[in-house]
Amino acid sequence: MTERAVPTEIPDRYRYAVIPHIMVEDAAAAIDFYERAFGAREDFRVDAPGGGILHAEITIGRSVLMLGDAGVDGAKTASFAAPTSLGGGTSVTLHVFVSDVDSLAERAQAAGAEILQPPKDMFHGDRTVILKDPSGHLWVFLTHVEDVSGEELRRRLAAAGLE
Repeated sequence: MTERAVPTEIPDRYRYAVIPHIMVEDAAAAIDFYERAFGAREDFRVDAPGGGILHAEITIGRSVLMLGDAGVDGAKTASFAAPTSLGGGTSVTLHVFVSDVDSLAERAQAAGAEILQPPKDMFHGDRTVILKDPSGHLWVFLTHVEDVSGEELRRRLAAAGLE
């Protein structure tokens, strides 16, 4: 009898994160965009029997993102929707820290992202860009530039009229 190894409770890949799982109208095109715009790496995909992608996973930096086609049978049954089917809006914004937000913003825009807020230094100590991908998902990419104490953060918020 062969002994089976006891699986780890949570695989290392998912240990310290809430894993976003987004739905799109064309997952193959979205993966291609994320590779070109964000330097993503496709880790694996499961094709749907009738065409499209049932489930795929990519890595951007050290962050895992799950995605799939909203129109495949399993997604329709679960009532998943892509932003395009919601009139272009979304209730989720994806945040990813990167080493150089400026070069990422340039590459993403050249690949077809819409820049909603150009890279700028923010009160919270991060240089930040906000963009929308061709599938309608909102992304915030950040490069940490300064540690800001709670007291200093409150001072900056008050100075900006945000507190």
